[in-house]
Amino acid sequence: MIKSIWPLSFIVALRFLGLFIVLPVLSIYALALEGSNPLLVGIAIGGYAATQMFLQLPFGLISDKIGRKVTLTIGLLIFAAGSLVCAYASDIYMLIFGRLLQGAGAIGAVATAMISDMVKEEVRAKAMAFMGASIALSFAVAMVLGPTIGAYWGIDKLFFITASFALLAIVILHVKVENPPKITHNYETDKKEVLKILFDVNLLKMNITNMLQKGMMTLSFLIVPIIMTQDFAFAKKELWMVYVPAMVFGIFAMGFSAVMGEKKKKPKLVLIIGIVLFALAFLLMAIATNALVFIAGVIVFFIGFNIHEPLLQSLASKYAKIHQKGAALGVFNTFGYFGTFTGSLWGGHALKWYGLEAIAIVVLITCVLWVLLIISLENPIFTKNLYLPFGSFEEMKLEVLNLQKGVIEWYKNENEQILIVKYNSKEITQESITAMLGR
Repeated sequence: MIKSIWPLSFIVALRFLGLFIVLPVLSIYALALEGSNPLLVGIAIGGYAATQMFLQLPFGLISDKIGRKVTLTIGLLIFAAGSLVCAYASDIYMLIFGRLLQGAGAIGAVATAMISDMVKEEVRAKAMAFMGASIALSFAVAMVLGPTIGAYWGIDKLFFITASFALLAIVILHVKVENPPKITHNYETDKKEVLKILFDVNLLKMNITNMLQKGMMTLSFLIVPIIMTQDFAFAKKELWMVYVPAMVFGIFAMGFSAVMGEKKKKPKLVLIIGIVLFALAFLLMAIATNALVFIAGVIVFFIGFNIHEPLLQSLASKYAKIHQKGAALGVFNTFGYFGTFTGSLWGGHALKWYGLEAIAIVVLITCVLWVLLIISLENPIFTKNLYLPFGSFEEMKLEVLNLQKGVIEWYKNENEQILIVKYNSKEITQESITAMLGR
């Protein structure tokens, strides 16, 4: 599994390193630009998410039709162009335009769908956790490099580095990443497919969860550097001392998430624990009268965030059918980037006019409602996959599966010459399916 996904995970990590490396100092930098104010700073931080929000679904749909690699290449080129615009920004509006262009390279869903294509569902959470760990490592590196390079050589250099990362990712994509397997299925995709995805109850709950989690993330990135520098007199180059310990705790939290969510089959409990930690984190940051309490809140936040991260994409892909994965993950990431944009936009406005205490109250109320949403989520622990080699089943009998209660879907992996049957183990057994298809 690792051999097939590490190059793609490295590409994802490079892209996120490019995004993360500016986050620790972007709000301070943007606030100093001509024409700036806290609201525009919020737009600059979350601006890339606005275009990501609108283009995730189109990119996902395109990747289902023309292929993942071509779509990834286009997205990375656009991201590199946006990074260069940000590097040359002379006022807040040019920076906002550059961030919007960065976001137009909306490849998050495509990369996730490609990983989903390349690994079996039983190890998909491990694959997502591996990708999440690579993102977490890129985050930790960014928290050190961002403040240091920004303080000594200027934040424009960070955007030049971001552009070079995107170009390097394109090279790795075409040299090291394997082509995804050829999948055939019995579905006929129609124009209402997106509506089916939007109104699938479990997918909708996962979409809302992704939106809230990503909103919390950018809200924290808006608040933390401003409060640490203005209220607790931290220098920009010292911010890494806040983020790196938080990220170390977060990496350990990902291990807990993978074990509890997948091995022990308790993903809903893991999601609820993460939500409780979000609420506690913002409460600590709001009541903090010294830097240590505030940093404790930041650490608690990153533990909660990283508990969620390995599970969200994996769960969303489990609820989507094989022919929907690109589109479903596109919708999923659209909700996430909507949360990213609105979290920073609302946070900039709320911090200016109402203060951190009011933000914490809104977060607490949101978290209570969020827990209720997760409690009502269907647990996918009873979903299983049966793998049958070509030649071990009767081809003419496959259509019977479409009418069989408990069979969720079936499709063929032409590269590996196997039939995959996804089923609900509470309603039908593996032996019954095998007997039904046997020669």
